[in-house]
Amino acid sequence: MNMDWGPVTIIAAVALGGAIGAVLRYAVGHTVDNTSFPWGTFLVNIIGCTLLAFMTFSLSGMMSDTMRFFIFTGIFGAFTTMSTFTVETVTLFFDGAMGKALGNVCLNAGTCLLGAFAGRYLALLL
Repeated sequence: MNMDWGPVTIIAAVALGGAIGAVLRYAVGHTVDNTSFPWGTFLVNIIGCTLLAFMTFSLSGMMSDTMRFFIFTGIFGAFTTMSTFTVETVTLFFDGAMGKALGNVCLNAGTCLLGAFAGRYLALLL
């Protein structure tokens, strides 16, 4: 009897990548001062968006499905964070820091988009 290990392999790849991405996110988030502004979340989002775009447009065609799930869904899925960004923005708003809340939205949306464009551009240079 032959068993199809494909789905099990992909789930394991996503889990391992997620563990790596989560540890990296923790490391970045705890190396910066987050007391006055959520810089850790901002950094992981801009780094993640730039690298994800670069790798998508330069390397993904050379990767197996398992490797794509490991890197893109696992590592980058755990490394970047929309949910934390959203909660931090709402917290800033309800703490009366409207300017910081608006700045957080603008910085994350603007620089993450610019990072994705930069990543794609760098991929085209290869």
